[in-house]
Amino acid sequence: MNDAQLDRYARHIVLREVGGEGQRRLLSAKVAVVGAGGLGSPMLTYLAAAGVGNISIIDDDAVSLSNLQRQTLFGTADVGRHKVDVARERLAALNPDVRIATRATRLGQANARAMLAGHDVIADGCDNFATRRAVSDAAVALGIPLVAAAIGPFEGQLGVFAGHLGDAACWRCFAGDAAEREGGTCADEGVLGALAGVVGAMAALEVMRLILGFGEPQLGKLLLYDALGQRQRTLRVPRDPACPAHGGVA
Repeated sequence: MNDAQLDRYARHIVLREVGGEGQRRLLSAKVAVVGAGGLGSPMLTYLAAAGVGNISIIDDDAVSLSNLQRQTLFGTADVGRHKVDVARERLAALNPDVRIATRATRLGQANARAMLAGHDVIADGCDNFATRRAVSDAAVALGIPLVAAAIGPFEGQLGVFAGHLGDAACWRCFAGDAAEREGGTCADEGVLGALAGVVGAMAALEVMRLILGFGEPQLGKLLLYDALGQRQRTLRVPRDPACPAHGGVA
């Protein structure tokens, strides 16, 4: 690392669990973030600030005025622009060490493996089950760990999955073939803006845990967060032998 990097990452380097070697691992890591919205905004901000050296952003949406209550990467002047373009500008201004690749494309079963291949970790903060299934199936097929985050009006979920390892569960083992609920979007039900920041930041933390290996491993665990009561609990997700991602028949 050069002098500027030693200064920029000084608060990481003094941590025993990170140090200079850990920071170098962050700088060489490759992370794909699916969704640059409410969850993706804090994920991307903290990953870039931490010095994750290679970040791919996948999102086909444009900024709308209603996004700005929770999607903190964007401002009023960005309305109408592609989210990935704005995100690339903001993150480059935050940390020029980070190489940003963008795909203004909707990820699905047909293209998920091609877009996610070559990454060390995948972080999913998208807003629909079809994309989540495609991300999870690709993560299993490619052998890449997945951090999956989701929020409702006042609740959040955060899971860390490595369905390619042994008898570990994948996201689909947890959610199955769940269909979209009619009227179940944040536009219909609402969502507390700060909740996206809390859960998205926790997702960024789990990505860094996978890269650095500090603390207690969270693979196969699902954290449930209740913002109304400021409570959280953690569950272990078992592998579903009928899950099609592992060769079963759902």
